[in-house]
Amino acid sequence: MKFFSVALLGTVFWAVHSVAFAVEPAAEIPGAVLCQGNYQTEDDAVRQLERLAATWTTQKDWQARAKQIRQQILVGAKLDPLPEPTPLNAIVRNKRSYNGYTVESAAFEARPGFFVYGNLYRPIKSGGKAPGILCPHGHARGRDGGRLRADQQNRCATLARMGAVVFSYDMVGYGDSEFLGWDHKHEQALTLQTWSSIRALDFLQTLDYVDGDRIGVTGCSGGGTQTFLLTAIDDRVKVAVPVVMVSAHFFGGCHCESGMPIHKTAKLETNNAEIAALAAPRPLLLVSVGGDWTKNNPKVEYPYIRSVFKTFGAEGSVENKHFADEGHGYQESKRQAMYPFMVKHLGLNSKGVLDSATGHFDEAGNTIEEVDAMRVFDDSFPLPKHALKPGSIVKF
Repeated sequence: MKFFSVALLGTVFWAVHSVAFAVEPAAEIPGAVLCQGNYQTEDDAVRQLERLAATWTTQKDWQARAKQIRQQILVGAKLDPLPEPTPLNAIVRNKRSYNGYTVESAAFEARPGFFVYGNLYRPIKSGGKAPGILCPHGHARGRDGGRLRADQQNRCATLARMGAVVFSYDMVGYGDSEFLGWDHKHEQALTLQTWSSIRALDFLQTLDYVDGDRIGVTGCSGGGTQTFLLTAIDDRVKVAVPVVMVSAHFFGGCHCESGMPIHKTAKLETNNAEIAALAAPRPLLLVSVGGDWTKNNPKVEYPYIRSVFKTFGAEGSVENKHFADEGHGYQESKRQAMYPFMVKHLGLNSKGVLDSATGHFDEAGNTIEEVDAMRVFDDSFPLPKHALKPGSIVKF
């Protein structure tokens, strides 16, 4: 296989336009096909990447293609034109102090009455403005699912102890969103989650202690999909680490990832490996394993993406950490692969966290919180009365 390369230099422009979104059948977009789950075989994926590589040979070619891919994502996700950003009306409360970092419960309105819930992790000591990192989560339900999981708390706390301001937030129907009655099967899930991630970037940039020019994103599984989708459409993301999700043959197993026509229309076909390549030349780390659909990363997806970075002379900015004997998830081994990448590219301070002799980042200093402590709204601090009822169609 010979793969060529080029990359995305797009900027997200806010369209001063208001529109109500309702999910349309894929058929209403000419030639649209929903590429879901194992939509194609591994061999088909290799052949598809060869076809895609033949559509560009120069950086200029790739930039034109990248623009088309980005546009198709936005159109398919019902985010074209991009909605006018409305007031966030952010709420940050209930600060808890731990070993080198604090945690606060936080929420904002991505659209009027539609809240995004999360936790804001901050370093106690900071020498000036800090990098910001978004942490979307994957598909894990229940009282300890989503952002409430111990593995997500560990990565957020460790990054905060190294000087980052980290926002860990709920997907639709998980964490506080589930607690307050929302269902992940909501027909606008892909639209709402992608828009919420864009607004989460806005939220970080409103914080006067965050350096808006140093923003990273990392998530696993469905959160990995959010990581590469957000990076593709918003160049405010400077560093991206999608974990166990970038695959050329697997298109996501949930409607929040592949339930809208972002991959294939009459005008263009693409896949998640190519969407991830839209990060170039910004630093990108692919974390993959032998036990899921990312098993081919070292030989298939990574070479294609690296060829894109090569056109920019940025081959050193893309890496693949592959765990051939491991399975799906953001276990400690994957977090240990992510930490040095974030340290390097966001300028974090690993002193007191990194054992230089072993190369191990200490997580023992973290406190895993109980779920009730992490809630944004509760009986003592109720949800605002103007909040949309669970299951509402959100107007843009």
